[in-house]
Amino acid sequence: MALDFTAIDFETANPSNASACAVGLVKVRGGEVVAQTGWLIQPPAGHDRFFELNTRIHGITAEDVIGAATWTGQLAAMNAFIGGDVLVAHNAGFDMAVIKRACEATGDDCPPYRYACSLQVARKVYQLESYRLPFVAAEAGFSEFAHHNATADALACAHVMIDAARRLAADDIDLLTEYCGVRVSQIAVAEAPAVSFAVA
Repeated sequence: MALDFTAIDFETANPSNASACAVGLVKVRGGEVVAQTGWLIQPPAGHDRFFELNTRIHGITAEDVIGAATWTGQLAAMNAFIGGDVLVAHNAGFDMAVIKRACEATGDDCPPYRYACSLQVARKVYQLESYRLPFVAAEAGFSEFAHHNATADALACAHVMIDAARRLAADDIDLLTEYCGVRVSQIAVAEAPAVSFAVA
């Protein structure tokens, strides 16, 4: 199986998509998990207030991220881990919005990652009453994990895609999404306007 991708998950400090406070990353090669990592992030200025609701969900507080890398400071490490992989996330629109909005907040160039959504895949592959990650992961045989820990969630997401690919006999991410009738999308990055030096 040539099923290669990187699963990703973010936790946020508040309702702003730019308020990334943790990231989890899991690399899959040939349908097997080969590496995983994750770290805390200081959310960008102006998006760094921790709401009680968010902290209640993931347990991360403002004190926890003191001394953690800023969004800009950790971006190179995140990009290095991902490389040229297609990203996969559960409800990927949220996680891709985190990347885009955090980059906008800090002025960093947003990587134009290609990505697929394990939630969309799960809706096509499994018959479940709920498609929240814990239920989907359990169906994929990965039932015990610390939900809302970014690395644990990314690992659960990876196992969902691996199981879906096995069930559909899809040996890469493009075939898997094709079989499910969903798209591999790309983060839309606005291009800088062309500068003309033409003299009228």
